[in-house]
Amino acid sequence: MRPTSAGRPGGPRGRSPLAGRTVVITGAARGVGAALARELAGRGARIALLGHEGTALDAVANTLPTPSLALDVDVTDADALRDAARAVRRGLGRPSVVVANAGIAQAGPFETADLRSWRRVIDVNLTGSAHTARAFQPDLLLTRGYYLQIASTAALTGMPLMSAYCAAKAGVETFAHALRAETAHRGMAVGIAYLHWIGTDLINQPDRVPALREVRALLPPPARHVSSAHAAASCLAQAVEDRRTAVYVPSWTRVVQVGRIAWPGMVARRARLRFSGPGGRRIEQTGPLGHGGAADLAGGR
Repeated sequence: MRPTSAGRPGGPRGRSPLAGRTVVITGAARGVGAALARELAGRGARIALLGHEGTALDAVANTLPTPSLALDVDVTDADALRDAARAVRRGLGRPSVVVANAGIAQAGPFETADLRSWRRVIDVNLTGSAHTARAFQPDLLLTRGYYLQIASTAALTGMPLMSAYCAAKAGVETFAHALRAETAHRGMAVGIAYLHWIGTDLINQPDRVPALREVRALLPPPARHVSSAHAAASCLAQAVEDRRTAVYVPSWTRVVQVGRIAWPGMVARRARLRFSGPGGRRIEQTGPLGHGGAADLAGGR
């Protein structure tokens, strides 16, 4: 774990309930995590950035207008996260907000998946979120704070070729529901963010990855749109300010929640038609997706 601090002159764009508060974001080296760090710092929050990629975390910290702390930590390491929590308290003060955003993904048929890699997706997305909540829960209880769990519409649909990712995101959704029920009477709020095809390096150009292209083809055309990380961060920042129970990005994806009973059957029917035929479709495993997946492969085993 390598703490650094950074900041630039200037201040928040306007008065916000987050001004002067400490916010922890995991998976903050790039993508939605980095964009959210910039958005919340612009609203006056002090930001603790946690993740695998120390150099990238430092680079993000150097762009923030408020005090920050970059900590190189593996979210699947409970001891390291407890150390990180102590470092955040010393460096920035007790957190009022924790965003469990760290995640990795791979794609391909379950039949040919490397089960060690499959389990790693579960460990980072699900177990890593639980470790994050456990490490910072004492702070959030004392500050009557807010825990935001980054999930996905994958939690609602069970898409083929994404079995580990869907299982992990369904797990974090249920975990967040349970945590909310346990802590609401003590003033701690818990929210879930359902993100859908956000343009990070994980899926920025999905049609270039055969397995992701197949997943995307199963969706109705309007659901194939890739939203920007900046737009997602703006929605998430407002959800943090409002301590929302649920946030959908883009907003239309709440219809997936309403129709979640019917959606898996529809996807299964479309997959049966697409994957059937002479010899079926041969789809290769992707391995860990994006720079974050590569960094996890290098440092998280």
